[in-house]
Amino acid sequence: MTRVSRLFAAIAITLPLPLLLQPTVAIAQQASAKAVKSVEKTDPWIYRGTDIPHDPEWVFGTLGNGLRYAVRRNNVPPGQVSIRIAVDAGSMYESEQERGYAHLLEHLLFRQSKYLGVAEAIPTWQRLGATFGSDTNAQTSATQTVYKLDLPNASATTLNESFRLLSGMVREPVLSQPNINTEVPIVLAEKRERGGASMRIGDATRETFFAGQPLATRAPIGTDESLRGATAVSVQAFHDRWYRPDNTVIVAVGDADPMVLAGEIERWFADWKGKGKKTEAPDFGKPQAPAGSDPANPVGETRVLVEPDLPRNINYAFLRPYKQVIDNIEYNRGIMLDAISQAIINRKLEERARAGGSYLFAQVGQDKVSRSADGTFVNVTPLGSDWKAALKDVRAVIADAIANPPTQQEIDRELAEYDVAFASSVEERTVMAGSKLADDVVNAVDIREAVATPEVVLQVFRDMRARFTPEAIRDHTRALFAGAVIRGVMNTPVTGEADADAFRLALAEPVAATASSRDAAAAISFADLPPIGKPGTVLKSAPIGVMQVEWVQLSNGVRALLWPNNAEPGRVNLQVRFGSGYRGFTAQDAPYIQLGQMALIGSGIGPLGQDALDRISTGRKMGFDFRVDDASFQFSAETRAADLADQLYLFAAKLGMPRWDPNPVLRAKAASELQYESYATTPSSLMQRDLDWLLSNRDPRFETPSPKVLAGVTPEGFRKVWEPLLKQGPIEVLMFGDFKREDGIAALEKTFGALPPREAIPADAASRKVAFPAPQATPTVLHHRGDPNQAAAVIAWPSGGGVAGLSESRQLEILVQLFNNRLFDAMREHAGASYAPQVMSEWPIDMPDGGRIMAFAQLEPEAVPTFFAEASRIAKEIAATPPTTDELARITEPLKQKISRASTGNSFWLYQLEGASYDPQRAEKLRSLLNDYTQTTPQKMQELAKKYLTSREGWRLAIIPAGQELAKPAK
Repeated sequence: MTRVSRLFAAIAITLPLPLLLQPTVAIAQQASAKAVKSVEKTDPWIYRGTDIPHDPEWVFGTLGNGLRYAVRRNNVPPGQVSIRIAVDAGSMYESEQERGYAHLLEHLLFRQSKYLGVAEAIPTWQRLGATFGSDTNAQTSATQTVYKLDLPNASATTLNESFRLLSGMVREPVLSQPNINTEVPIVLAEKRERGGASMRIGDATRETFFAGQPLATRAPIGTDESLRGATAVSVQAFHDRWYRPDNTVIVAVGDADPMVLAGEIERWFADWKGKGKKTEAPDFGKPQAPAGSDPANPVGETRVLVEPDLPRNINYAFLRPYKQVIDNIEYNRGIMLDAISQAIINRKLEERARAGGSYLFAQVGQDKVSRSADGTFVNVTPLGSDWKAALKDVRAVIADAIANPPTQQEIDRELAEYDVAFASSVEERTVMAGSKLADDVVNAVDIREAVATPEVVLQVFRDMRARFTPEAIRDHTRALFAGAVIRGVMNTPVTGEADADAFRLALAEPVAATASSRDAAAAISFADLPPIGKPGTVLKSAPIGVMQVEWVQLSNGVRALLWPNNAEPGRVNLQVRFGSGYRGFTAQDAPYIQLGQMALIGSGIGPLGQDALDRISTGRKMGFDFRVDDASFQFSAETRAADLADQLYLFAAKLGMPRWDPNPVLRAKAASELQYESYATTPSSLMQRDLDWLLSNRDPRFETPSPKVLAGVTPEGFRKVWEPLLKQGPIEVLMFGDFKREDGIAALEKTFGALPPREAIPADAASRKVAFPAPQATPTVLHHRGDPNQAAAVIAWPSGGGVAGLSESRQLEILVQLFNNRLFDAMREHAGASYAPQVMSEWPIDMPDGGRIMAFAQLEPEAVPTFFAEASRIAKEIAATPPTTDELARITEPLKQKISRASTGNSFWLYQLEGASYDPQRAEKLRSLLNDYTQTTPQKMQELAKKYLTSREGWRLAIIPAGQELAKPAK
């Protein structure tokens, strides 16, 4: 649904901001700053031993204690500095008794450290404008632990303070027994929430694929036994062994002079000394075939699991020993040949699935996993119970690729896709987010490789085009499907359907190459496609008063908002809103809503089926996303000026000359049937299946269709529902980005301007509303079939909707963040009952009602009543007693910074102005946006809490294990 909370989704951050906030002035190098002594002006550490050209924008250095760093200026978004501290220690660095310590230590660093008292880290970062969980975060893998900070609105003072706090966290965390005793239940809650059938399959896959290697038994989450046995002495020993300067890399990228960033690293980390002699990294082992296996077909360990609520799935891998490479240009040429080889096979697999094969989905991919193995992995989802036929079909496609070289036309098609991707990276390099640049270096450090500029990548790729021959691709394909050992894991929902021996025999059985034809299809050109109709003309145009956005009305009534700008080079954001959205469906139409989101685009346009749509966009930057919102349907894509007219053609042709191929519908139906049972495996997936439906007072339009309902779905029924919807309702086109106005207008006139007049939305559709469930004396209870220690709980209140109430909806965002902080503190910090409870507000912009405020958490079944009690207590507490100004500041400052960063992107403005060509209020409401989100009073929060949180009892949902009853509240 189109709701205000989508403001805080991931948004491209690239465009200057003249309206809401002025960007922070970049932190200049201070004249009084002492010279940075550790910079490596020649032969920087990340490029040592490689012939990859240095990226001149990076500055590298090594401190006297061995700590390495990389710093760089970047102003995307303005004012932000992204800091990463990577410690070369993950779960494979643990002993048997330390399993889970690397991840536990990640938690403990946020608990208390040299400059931060107990539980002070989160509020401290919030006061600096950083949001915990997104701007401030950490992650632990098998080989590395990374601490992340995206510091908004960075100044010399906040930058210095941030490095000081981070240095205290990494160098001197307080690893006391009370802190460990507090944090272990939180880690165990995280482990519990990740559990279930999917986790069991993931664990089994890791144990099987990497049998005999540490990776097999070293999941970062650890074991209950080792975590509960953690002591201050044992955790401190792990920290002392691995957290040392010569095991650490710091990356800082942002709107600051690189020498200032390097100076801060020197200031806070140069005197750090490791304890004792450095411990070498453990041996990660290598995959080996069983003794006596066939070297030509070395099938080793196989495993079959029975998970009744998950669909059949087959994973198998060709595993080779991991070898530390010299990351040079020739090595990267080999990677590119490997990539084209995989792309050709994956396209063949997809084409076979689309044509009605024995599998729903299949894909191959090569990966070097945790410095433990170099593997080629094959994933297959069979359509029915005949898993052997699905596996054989996939293996036959692979066998064909091994035996026979592809055509040059097949190769050229994939080369065109890669070329446009690499060329787009060059065009967009000036707007690449600093956080991504920082993450790229951290990832390179982890795999012991270098980094290259987009220009170098493109040049290397184009210079080697003559090497992409059919024979070279076949040779690389053969190498990808050779290995020391082949291992596999399969899931089946039916006991007795397969076992490890049968699976092993199926993998070892010789298979004939499929007789698939070589791709020799003629290229498809937009010039050969029929016109949409007679081009229209611009009837009216005028500025809307926001930025330089222009409102345009075409002669057939279609309206558009245009904003040509060059702040995001090479990028154009497109969105088309039309029709009635959810309002257009009746209860009988409901099963076709989900299928439409999955299959409407794939069913084609005019003369183009799904394969032809793929082919016509080869080598182009085009997309075709579709979604159903509250009161409209939406197409969207990110394209570029050269492809703009053709992208608009595809969108308009879907409305003006839709095609109704049956196969995409049948495939979407099969996927929905397979997926349905898996919803019951965990509380969170059951909530995903049913929560919208329940909160909409069991409106059939929001119900996930069951296999019984799907059984009645047909391609003919699909067309009957969707064909009239494509003809109804007004159309609005939003076009923001790097294009010329005259080109955009001309493309609009030939495409959307050529559509016939639109039919009116039926009156009964316009009147359909979304109702909130009536108050209830007891919670609604659902039962899942997952682990017996898993549960979830939701409490919700109705709010509102519509443009007129936008200002209040923005204030509600402050209220829910206030609620969220208190619930987080109550359920995680104090009770240890939930890893990540959340509170959110949804406010439908296109409808006058249907909004809601929700709080939810995953927890143990016995803690469900505690959640309801705490959520109700917090709601009443806010309504009874206004929050403190400091508590609000911890919310409004991160919100201010988040808006500041989001509003530097075209996507932000496009979302904010959706519908403004028909409703000028939307543009007018932009004037108060910043104040609405960041300026409030304790009394205003109290007033909103009374209005929305305590004026009626919250609706409650409990999701508990099958066979259990809802626990009674504690007296």
